[in-house]
Order: sequence, then C-alpha cells, then structure tokens
Amino acid sequence: MNKFLCGALAAAAMLCAVLPLYGVRADAEGNFSKAECVVEVSSRRILHAENAALPLPMASTTKVLTAIIVIEDCDLTDVVEIPAEAAGTEGSSIYLRAGEKYTVEELLYGLMLRSGNDAAVALALHHSGSISAFAHEMTVRAAFMGASDSVFSNPHGLPAAEHRTTARDLALIAAHAMQNAVFRTIVSTRYYAPRGWTNKNKMLSTYDGAIGIKTGFTSEAGRCLVTGAERNGMTVVSVVLNSPSMYERSAAILDNAFHDYTLTELCSRGECVEGCRAEYDFSYPLTQRERETVCREIALTDPLPASEGEIAGQMRILLENRLLFSQNLYMMER
Repeated sequence: MNKFLCGALAAAAMLCAVLPLYGVRADAEGNFSKAECVVEVSSRRILHAENAALPLPMASTTKVLTAIIVIEDCDLTDVVEIPAEAAGTEGSSIYLRAGEKYTVEELLYGLMLRSGNDAAVALALHHSGSISAFAHEMTVRAAFMGASDSVFSNPHGLPAAEHRTTARDLALIAAHAMQNAVFRTIVSTRYYAPRGWTNKNKMLSTYDGAIGIKTGFTSEAGRCLVTGAERNGMTVVSVVLNSPSMYERSAAILDNAFHDYTLTELCSRGECVEGCRAEYDFSYPLTQRERETVCREIALTDPLPASEGEIAGQMRILLENRLLFSQNLYMMER
C-alpha cells in the first residue's frame, strides 16, 4: 500500500539537487566580480552564481586545496626540515630558511594566515616529494570534491599557464574543507601566538558570522576571496574572483544568501513515520516559497514486515518534483 504525505515541511538536504539562484545584486557601490558563487556547506546547494563556470586564475585561494589535502593526509606533528626549494619562494612569505624545522601544523598556519608561498612549497614537498606530483594530486582530489573544471600546477597560486579554477569549483573545494574541524580551526584563527602570525583575512573582524577562509591576489587573477560564514545554524561559503572590492562584494552576496535561505530540517534520525523509523537526518537550504511547497512522500510495503529492523518502505523528499533526498524506513517494534 502506497501512502503519499505532502506538506509544507521546511528545508532540506544533502544530495544532488543543486538549484542555483541566478542574477547578481550589486553592493552599495555597485561593484561586481568577474565570477561569483555561494554554496551551502552541508548540502552543496548553490545559492548564488554569476559566471560560476568561467575558468579563471585564483591566486592564493589555491591554498585552500593545498591545506585540506595536507590536513587529510599528513600527521600535524610531523617535523619538516625546510628544503632549499621552499626557502626564498617568490611572493608572500613567512621567510623560511633552508634547514629550519617546523611542524606540519605550524606550516599550515603560516600557509593560511600569512599566505606563505614558501610554506606551500614545503608542505607540497613533504606530502608528495615534488611540486609536479603534488599538483597532480590537487587536480585529482579537486575532481573528487566535485571540482571537475579545475587544473592545478602548483600549491600556492602564483601565475602558471594551466593553473585555473571556477568560482563554483572553488566553492565546492572550500565547502569540503570547511567540514574538517582542523581546517576550520586554522582558518578561523585571528592570531597564532606560537609564531606571532596575524590572519590577513579582514572578514574575520568585519563580517558578522565570518569563520575564515582565504584571500588571494596577483596582477593576473585580481583580488580573490573565499569566505566561510555561519548564521542561524547555516554555514555557507562565498567565492569572488577578480573582484575589485572583494570584501564588500563578499559581504553583499553572503547577506543575500542568509536573507533568502534558511537551513530547515526535513527529517530527523530516529523519527517515527507511521510505525517505522527514519535512519538519517536531512536538512536543506530553502527560500520561504520553497518551504511552502517542499513535499515528503512515504511509500510502505504491503504487508508490513513482521520483525523490528526490517525495511518497511521508503521516504522521498521532493522540491518542485525534483528529488532531494531518499532513505529507507525500518520497522519499529509492534
């Protein structure tokens, strides 16, 4: 017997339905970026996109990917002897010298707070043995995170012919990274006392709810900024590439996302559904109009199983006939 329960639930989930909000709203000064994207972290839903699939250089925002790969793969307490190849790397630096010793954790703070290109090289060599090997790993790992239109040639973002990403790809990489507790701790740190490093990211002190992530600039890439922010239980990541007023523009598109969307729980782990048990939580960012139309369907087997814990049916959550989430329902004790 099939039963369909549709109603205004609230906001939904973590699967594939990526429904973008098109159009750009300018900030108070009318500033725009060459490309922009805002993504809700848990669902990966795109809340705002403008030229988000345009391949562009991204300067030091590259280091978001460098950092999360190292965090996921390396022991933070490992001691790294700084190789000559890292010392003296051009551009922004934490002034490493060949033969000095730093832990992986210290180099990560230097990478993300001070944007040390020399720290990026030291970490890449520690991880993979060569810059080319690490760059290959970056491209592979980015694709695994959903960033399929990106190619990486180095771990720091200095100009290179094939080094590029898109605003969408970079937002997906950042969303993945922001689900790692170590990464979040590092990028939200304003001052790293052991080395006396202050975070360059002004959003941490100027934007309500800001929790990181990374600035970037080269003459080729322009001003780039990836920002993580959290309000009312919803965490979002914004990306602006080649944005003359990157802080103001990021604040504007983040404000729009928090104004327009609310992260709403659509089902909860252990919830009783007609004598059956849901196994998973599911929440999704929805607009007010969407919260009034999102629909939940329950299909139960006939007859119902006799034993507790057996599959008794399925729950499906839909938005405008688009599947957001589905899960099995399990028989509870009768």
